[in-house]
Amino acid sequence: MATLELSMEDEASAPVRRRRKLGLLFWFASAWLAVVLALAILAPVLPLQNPTDMDMLERRAAFSAEHWLGTDGLGRDELARLIFGARVSLTVGLIAPMIGLGIGGALGLLAGYFRGRFEALVVGSMDVLLAFPPLIFALAVTAYLGQSVPNLTVILGVLGIPAFMRVGRAATLTLARREFVIAAEALGASHARILLRELLPNVILPLLAFFLLGVAVTIVVEGALSFLGLGVPPPMASWGSMIGEGRDSLDAAPRLAFLPAAALFLTVLAFNLVGDTMRALTDPRQGAL
Repeated sequence: MATLELSMEDEASAPVRRRRKLGLLFWFASAWLAVVLALAILAPVLPLQNPTDMDMLERRAAFSAEHWLGTDGLGRDELARLIFGARVSLTVGLIAPMIGLGIGGALGLLAGYFRGRFEALVVGSMDVLLAFPPLIFALAVTAYLGQSVPNLTVILGVLGIPAFMRVGRAATLTLARREFVIAAEALGASHARILLRELLPNVILPLLAFFLLGVAVTIVVEGALSFLGLGVPPPMASWGSMIGEGRDSLDAAPRLAFLPAAALFLTVLAFNLVGDTMRALTDPRQGAL
């Protein structure tokens, strides 16, 4: 009897322990992401200066009441460019993985369930896409279509499809022969019903956890492309382009490179922390499914 009571107490305390696993770092990361997202969304209505207005008489001005973070090499307000740059970086960083999640996740789900020739075709096509150098692909598409946020988003979204396909396929393979799927087949459920009602709710959890990690990677890649001049066109600001512009002022005003680099680093770190925590909580090997 005492053993039964102890086991019941352990089961009751399991959700509490699971909540404690999140830890302070998870909540700090979530708070940082909430602040960055709020600033990016509300940027047009915030009392900020125009991020593209130049004042050559105020080049590399120090911190002041008028310019809280100073100005850049062309006299543009650094705080305004930092916040509006967050809009570009987060727009690309969030939408591009959605493309990979939607297309790659669907292909992985179908390939892991139907197997056979369809799986071989999907896996083979993803291997071909992975074998193509991503930088060459980005250069070719950018040279043909031009530099813009939509083009950059589509490029990074297409490059993310293979990774999401592999995650979706791996998750489906572990679930396709589970008891609830076999029971649905025995009851005469159609393939569409099994995919949408039985498999998708379980496969979507690891996909969403991987999505957060994909956001972090995409933000870094967008920053690298913008740093190389392949990202958003000037005078539009992104964190990567701001780092690239600030490298010419490292001697006179190193903050012009360090401030956007710090924002990029903290945001990517926050997405990684949240993504790792969600991945651990949704890992089927830990009995979550």
